[in-house]
Amino acid sequence: MTSQAARSHMSIGEVLALLQGEFPDVTISKIRFLEGEGLIEPERSPSGYRKFTHLHVEQLRFILTEQRDHYLPLRVIKDRMAESFGRPRALPDKQEVRLDRAELLEAAGIDEETLAECEDYGLLAPVARRYDEEALKIARTVGALARFGLGARHLRAVKAAAERECGLVEQSVAPVLKRRAPGAIGEAEETARELSSLLLDLHASLVRTGVRSVLGR
Repeated sequence: MTSQAARSHMSIGEVLALLQGEFPDVTISKIRFLEGEGLIEPERSPSGYRKFTHLHVEQLRFILTEQRDHYLPLRVIKDRMAESFGRPRALPDKQEVRLDRAELLEAAGIDEETLAECEDYGLLAPVARRYDEEALKIARTVGALARFGLGARHLRAVKAAAERECGLVEQSVAPVLKRRAPGAIGEAEETARELSSLLLDLHASLVRTGVRSVLGR
């Protein structure tokens, strides 16, 4: 990459600084959420950092204006963006994860005892005797934590915290669902995804802050 090309790219923090004057409520989490929903597609550096261009800034400005001035759901904004900016490149279909018990044990790298303990403490459960992608992620994470002496029984507090955060999401989307208006379910799903993203970011920041305190930093 030439130095001129490098200067044409911006970090997510620089994009945020450009937008916050017009949209004071926009956050880094919001930008990441819109990326996750497929409305913008920044490039990535070899080390994984997002690289934004002025086109991405204009796309974000368009999205935020439509939300602020017209209260439009993202699926409608995405269609309007296609008219203004062209449709984003199609992503390959993601294959659904549906594993039986033996396949989960192998894919997660855990033993039967660990899986049984995860189920006993409610960390994961099969649906129709199959395990989905989230169950696989949980199983892998529990297996990794076991190397530090943390088993499923130690993670009940984490599960309880997650359930409380889900309660906050439920509390926020309940009024939308009660309206029973056309598009209410889609609006509730969109709100739930954005809230989940924000809560995850908050949770991670609080843990990092707490760990710094533990280490006396």
